[in-house]
Amino acid sequence: MRVDKFLWCVRYFKTRSIATNACKQGKVKMDGSNVKPSKEVFPNDKLTVRKNQIDYEMEVIDLPPSRVGAKLVNLYIVDVTPKEAFEKLELLKYSKDYYRKKGTGRPTKKDRRDIDDWFENTDTNPDDKDKEA
Repeated sequence: MRVDKFLWCVRYFKTRSIATNACKQGKVKMDGSNVKPSKEVFPNDKLTVRKNQIDYEMEVIDLPPSRVGAKLVNLYIVDVTPKEAFEKLELLKYSKDYYRKKGTGRPTKKDRRDIDDWFENTDTNPDDKDKEA
């Protein structure tokens, strides 16, 4: 079975064309090397798929006859993605909270005041207030 069709069958991608584009962009690897969408997949192959800034690692158990339901996916693959990959995603979410969204333009006067207030609150230390009094 082709790699792009396999990834679509086990529901890693919503459409087969998205799976094909992921293979062409080098986001799908088999045993450490990039694969073309037409590469054949066999049981015991190890695949790495880069999706949503996580490298999902999976081992192929069996080949599905066609697209399978979400509950049956575990019959065909074993997900061996390390827990650290998901922890990195959580840290990335927290780091993005500080920055403004792209395309929102310049900060308004209210935004600027809020940012200044936030910096003033983080710069002042409770121990410094005791020293001033």
